[in-house]
Amino acid sequence: MQQVTEFAYAKINLTLDVTGRRPDGYHTVKMVMQSLELHDDLTVRRGAGQGIRLCGSLSGLPTDDGNLAVRAVQRFRAQTGIPDDGVVLELTKRIPIAAGLAGGSTDAAAVLRAMNTLYVTGLSAAALRDMALPLGADVPYCVSGGSALAEGIGEQLTPLPPMPDCFVVLCKPPFPVSTAAVYARMNGGRLAVRPDTDGVVTALAQGDYSGVCRRLYNVMEVVTAGDHPEIGQIKAALLEYGADGALMSGSGPTVFGLFSAQEKAQAAVHALQKRFECTLLTRICAAQN
Repeated sequence: MQQVTEFAYAKINLTLDVTGRRPDGYHTVKMVMQSLELHDDLTVRRGAGQGIRLCGSLSGLPTDDGNLAVRAVQRFRAQTGIPDDGVVLELTKRIPIAAGLAGGSTDAAAVLRAMNTLYVTGLSAAALRDMALPLGADVPYCVSGGSALAEGIGEQLTPLPPMPDCFVVLCKPPFPVSTAAVYARMNGGRLAVRPDTDGVVTALAQGDYSGVCRRLYNVMEVVTAGDHPEIGQIKAALLEYGADGALMSGSGPTVFGLFSAQEKAQAAVHALQKRFECTLLTRICAAQN
């Protein structure tokens, strides 16, 4: 086999709690993560001579080792000892960048899966997740995706029963958010309000869609929304148009709404697109492995 194509799925956080900070500076978290059908397409080809070449559909995207996908190839080679026979990455981006949707992390995870297939290295999903951690805290989760509880710095993953199917409206306002800056303002893990992550885990086990929606909470939202009132405005609009629950994903700025009714979801997209061009309709997606 000389090439393989993988889908790199976006994620949202159904809950996100920052529980502390380790001596090495990494923050510890407890959160429920969920894959979406929205995805990038990644084709990996081998036998192109030497080196790594990335070509993509989005102008301005780094094509050197400033891109996690390139670093994932380097990491895979270093860990497996496969020779440099030249790798070409063709990336079609659909996931908004710098959006809190793990766009870069999921591309890196897709590279690891593709390289494992392309070079017939036979690594398990668990081995790929271990390999993924130095690339970023979200990359191990993105190797398999689905519904999962993430703890530690994001690498301690417990698969959860699938989220009941629903439609998801994503709305990304046009400004960047620094994840590091948000973490720095999390008050060392001392927070007045925390998500009921255990309650979400129980709701998923019971197939209780309403129970999940009632418990959506992200401790980072308070910080990001305090700087950017658009976060609260988008959230209010999603609820006004019938979302069963709404929340900011990751450190932002994307806000998502969960809808059981497709018609309401489509109406929300139509309304929000008038102000925020980057508004998308997708739905929940199951695990990859």
